[in-house]
Amino acid sequence: MNIILLGPPGAGKGTQSAGLVERHGMKQLSTGDMLRAAVKAQTPVGLEAKAVMDRGELVSDEIVSSLIDENLAAMEAGQGAIFDGYPRTAAQAADLDRILEKNGRSLDRVIELEVDVDALVERITGRFSCANCGALYHDTANPPSKEGVCDNCGSTEFKRRPDDNEETVRTRMAEYRAKTAPILPGYEERGIVSRVNGMDGIDEVAGAIDAILAK
Repeated sequence: MNIILLGPPGAGKGTQSAGLVERHGMKQLSTGDMLRAAVKAQTPVGLEAKAVMDRGELVSDEIVSSLIDENLAAMEAGQGAIFDGYPRTAAQAADLDRILEKNGRSLDRVIELEVDVDALVERITGRFSCANCGALYHDTANPPSKEGVCDNCGSTEFKRRPDDNEETVRTRMAEYRAKTAPILPGYEERGIVSRVNGMDGIDEVAGAIDAILAK
């Protein structure tokens, strides 16, 4: 089964993709991860992408689609794929259809993790981690047992991502709605779109996704 997992940054796509890999043996195709791997391995696509990034430019749809094609071709025929962070635009959606057909595959499901903007802002801006061991925490949802002390290693040093702020989160949401959400109608016409409440707990979201895939 080949699926697209959609949702704005912070909706939980990465967490749910990891769960699908573990539960169903699927392969997560994250454009960011694939790009870093290709650059590190110095593949032809990776070298091309590195040259673009070194110039301070955005990687083109053509390069991203080549990465998807390269990784799909290397997979076993019976292994399902999770497209995480791709497609982001109508052009990439058209590319994906072509790439899937080329590799003897088809798109089975598009699952969108729906979020409430205000709740997402609270979820993301409250995140922080231990500067020593990387243990993850949240101001309200998952604070350390003892304030200011990491449960895992006892460190008193914590850090927050500089982009985990309200302005950035709202900008990302607006960008998602403007660029990615418009690809949904085409998939809806095929009857393959399902939506899940991304604000539910991790296990509840995972159960809802599994129920969709079982249909």
